[in-house]
Amino acid sequence: MSYNQVGALPLIKHKVFVSYHHGGDQAYYDAFSKAFHATYESIYDNSLERRIDSDNVDYVRRRIREDYIKGSSCTIVLVGAQTWGRKYVDWEIDATLEMSHGLVGIRLPSAPMRDGKVVVPDRLHDNITSGFALWETWAHVTAGAAQLDSCIAAAKLRSPRLIDNSRGRRLRNA
Repeated sequence: MSYNQVGALPLIKHKVFVSYHHGGDQAYYDAFSKAFHATYESIYDNSLERRIDSDNVDYVRRRIREDYIKGSSCTIVLVGAQTWGRKYVDWEIDATLEMSHGLVGIRLPSAPMRDGKVVVPDRLHDNITSGFALWETWAHVTAGAAQLDSCIAAAKLRSPRLIDNSRGRRLRNA
């Protein structure tokens, strides 16, 4: 258990779920996890593509919601070169929104640009636009635990009325 600087009260550790493209952004996830493993209760590799071996969309979505998102308070989406087109990232964001958990998108240095804008998963974009999801840069959140902690706290305070989960689910990877 960690304690604040005074040593009297235990610090509250946020339990977070990290969504990312395992085939393209594993190094960023590893760096993120290494930097924050002592600060957060749960930042771990939940590579759904390897763990849930089923073609049944409803079963996979239920497993995401019950086995991975449930118990966390916030989902952090690491947005890299191909994250925008990954179906499991979309489903993880969908489950996060269904449970009204905080949502933070983090732009990785590898994130692609189109027409001067970063390309993000559509469902994440909808919620950045609606004001529900926070959008931060890799450099900002990795500058220290206080920056990431502030982002997570702010995301958890966002009103669920801002959630836009109206988009159809991605059924395959781009």
